[in-house]
Amino acid sequence: MLIVNAVLETPDTVDFSFWPVADLPPYQFMALSGSMSPLEVGSALAMLADFNSQTGDDDRPLMDASEAIRRLLETDKVIAPGGLRVHDTRTNVTVRPGCCCGLEDWREWLDIADGETLWLGHDPSPRLEHADEVLQLWPDIGDAQETPSGQPIEIVVGDLPGILHTVQEGLQGFLYLTKQWATHHVPTLAEDLEARLDEDLAINAPLPGTSGQHAP
Repeated sequence: MLIVNAVLETPDTVDFSFWPVADLPPYQFMALSGSMSPLEVGSALAMLADFNSQTGDDDRPLMDASEAIRRLLETDKVIAPGGLRVHDTRTNVTVRPGCCCGLEDWREWLDIADGETLWLGHDPSPRLEHADEVLQLWPDIGDAQETPSGQPIEIVVGDLPGILHTVQEGLQGFLYLTKQWATHHVPTLAEDLEARLDEDLAINAPLPGTSGQHAP
């Protein structure tokens, strides 16, 4: 059985005090879904706020929650370090996004059905190859010229639409919880935050084969 999640890197929150966050080890991955706790949602937003504040032109220190979220909204495009994590329960092999991979590009997996390949980050450096109607996915190939070793995760190309619909449902659940979180912590920015994450992470736009309806 394959388990595929949209994941976001966890933040270093040692000095973070703008809102409550979960006690998570930094620089790991958290799955985004509708089953997250408020503290986990807070951690996800702490990561997004901190990471995107470092990429903008405004280098003034953040002062409070509203300013942190407002700075996030002012960025050209929200970048979310992460991607799709694929776990095969039969072989216990897990493929995680590498460094510089972004969750905002998760829909690029749609291109695989047309024969495209994906760059999935580095350190680790996952590799994806086509083998007829099956995709072979290795967790870490350090050298692009190396012949892959070990057992890959295999994904039937025809299963990709269903897999990505499940990923989208998880993201929709996260977006719903984010709106709830923001209504409590930054009420004047709640609707703008929901709309911005929906747009920049491409959450609610229909996927092939859907009716365009999305989760509550």
